[in-house]
Amino acid sequence: MAKHQTSGMDRTFWALADPTRRGVLQRLMDEPGLSVSELARPFSLKLPGMTKHLDVLSDAGLITRTKTGRTVAVNLSAAPMREAMAWLNRYERFWAVSLDRLAVLVEGDGGQ
Repeated sequence: MAKHQTSGMDRTFWALADPTRRGVLQRLMDEPGLSVSELARPFSLKLPGMTKHLDVLSDAGLITRTKTGRTVAVNLSAAPMREAMAWLNRYERFWAVSLDRLAVLVEGDGGQ
């Protein structure tokens, strides 16, 4: 199997593909600086499971971890999402035009 380099945007989308990781990011947006155990609690995950999710988020650059004593605080780092949003925004025009055409079609059928 051929090996290839994954881009930052690939890592961002990979990280965002999982609902648990999206939930973690949402919690960090609402409550910055939570510890790993605080993050794991509502997801009913044990610490090793949460750590794996945090590793993926960290690899994508979406979080930062700071250790103070035995406690690891986690914070959101949304900068990598800018590149992903810019990529998605390039396709917004395509979808907007398609949806406008669909609306015209549906409204046209409703009048008959």
